[in-house]
Amino acid sequence: MKNTTSQNTAQTKEKITPPRATLDFYQYEKEGITYYEFNATKCSPPEPMVNAMIGLSLLKNENERLIGEFFHLPTPLLQKVEGKYLYTTTELENEDVIVEFKKG
Repeated sequence: MKNTTSQNTAQTKEKITPPRATLDFYQYEKEGITYYEFNATKCSPPEPMVNAMIGLSLLKNENERLIGEFFHLPTPLLQKVEGKYLYTTTELENEDVIVEFKKG
């Protein structure tokens, strides 16, 4: 299943199914970086953290990123991965939060 979205330029997102994931994950490439993406805004704990940890296990090198969308800043998750992964956060207009992780 393929999904097309626009982030500056059109990207083709391929749905992937990581083992034990309960949310949909998508993979795409942009400027030599492989991105894995999931949306946890419609679920409740512990599902966002469980799926984030599964997504983080996909990151094997510095050319891979995990993008997670959450309904609020996932502070317990960020504390858990501190020192293992680098991350940036962006708050959206609807108050959801995008977190981009990379190996650190």
